[in-house]
Amino acid sequence: MTAEDNFKTLCNLTTRVLGLPDDSLALRSRKRTLQTARAVAGYIGRTEEDIHRSIIGKVLNRNRSLIYHYERTHEANYDMRPLYRNTYNLIFKAYKDVGGTKSLFLDNNLMKHHLLKNGVKEVLNPEVLIEVKSGRAVCVIKTSYFDLSNQLGNVKLALKNYHFTIKII
Repeated sequence: MTAEDNFKTLCNLTTRVLGLPDDSLALRSRKRTLQTARAVAGYIGRTEEDIHRSIIGKVLNRNRSLIYHYERTHEANYDMRPLYRNTYNLIFKAYKDVGGTKSLFLDNNLMKHHLLKNGVKEVLNPEVLIEVKSGRAVCVIKTSYFDLSNQLGNVKLALKNYHFTIKII
């Protein structure tokens, strides 16, 4: 999954936990509950997933500079605003529960073997490299432009029960 997909998943988790309509975090509404939910999702995305500010801003339909504000004011908001504190606790607990259900790889060779065993194929003369990270493990899949989308689908299918990120090199 890409960083954008991971953050969209976090936003969906946030709206589901708080009982908000789907995709409501990207609306231009300034309701307090939506502002708080955006701030919490943005902060968790930055600190837990290390998602770039521009990606968070794009998904939330906001400027990336607002994400700096979320990071800078988190501590004060958590200490002084009960709505923010309760929202953060709910979402963070749900995030950790969901994150705990998916596994991580600890060894590069084990992940590569798992991918190749589950339908991912490599070519001898690669044109594109797919970097897959899961936990501390990183592996590179060599593929061609023609077969790139098939291999991305195979990687996502093989790692559906794992927490991972994909980067095309």
